[in-house]
Amino acid sequence: MITIGTTILAINPNAQFRIVDNNLDTIEWLNETTPISKADIEAKMAELQTAYDNNAYQRDRANEYPSIADQLDKIYHSGLNEWKKVIKATKDKYPKWVI
Repeated sequence: MITIGTTILAINPNAQFRIVDNNLDTIEWLNETTPISKADIEAKMAELQTAYDNNAYQRDRANEYPSIADQLDKIYHSGLNEWKKVIKATKDKYPKWVI
């Protein structure tokens, strides 16, 4: 989930602010930070959420790949081609492009 705080920092990494309950109406801009409009925050939040959603396959793959130790063990005991089969199965299960 993309938060308002993450979104604000994506727009202005130096922004200083206080926010309550991830609510746009509670933003308090601190230390002379130039306020960012709600519309700009909402637009950036939608952009960040789309990017996050489009990369779901990366998170799914990362959770399913064997640990590095297990991968190295597979290479050592079974060879590179067998390791490639294990990795390819996960890549095939979670493709980059779903049409």
